[in-house]
Amino acid sequence: MTESFNLSWPNRKIHAGVILLNSVTEILDVAPFHLMGTMSKHLKDMPDSVYAPDLKEQALDIECHWVNESGEPAQLASGMRVLPTDTFASCPPLDIVLMGANNMDYQPSISELAFIRKAFEDSSAFIAVCGAFRSLLLSGLLEGKTATAPRGMLKVSAAHRLRQIGWRNDGVVMVSFGPRDSL
Repeated sequence: MTESFNLSWPNRKIHAGVILLNSVTEILDVAPFHLMGTMSKHLKDMPDSVYAPDLKEQALDIECHWVNESGEPAQLASGMRVLPTDTFASCPPLDIVLMGANNMDYQPSISELAFIRKAFEDSSAFIAVCGAFRSLLLSGLLEGKTATAPRGMLKVSAAHRLRQIGWRNDGVVMVSFGPRDSL
């Protein structure tokens, strides 16, 4: 029997990851992911003048994963590239997932959509920022849910409830206009 996991009171290491598709990902959408690494046990290496010892004791045990299908460097907007830590095959189940917007005409591959669905099933929180809602839509994860989308994309599908709101939390899935709304 597997031990239950509650993200509010984690009883083990938290695995947090950014899913990078084979497209250009908006850097501003995934940049807040750096905060998860900063809030982790790495705080112990910071001087006490920056983080008080009692704050360091509260640091969460978070392992950060940058994930794509191939393990090859992934392209972010403004020419930045990220070397993934994991492939879809090597990535452990993720407790927290973050996805940023991609080129709007990009069609995720069958394996990318399958990994998005698997990550959703494994996660306690799945955050899709800005145009990343589209990957959730294409993977079938927004069926019966209300989500937000950038204003120009609200009419992408009449079959889905897309609203012009800052963010929407529908259980595990959180979809937001931008990174500021998802924090």
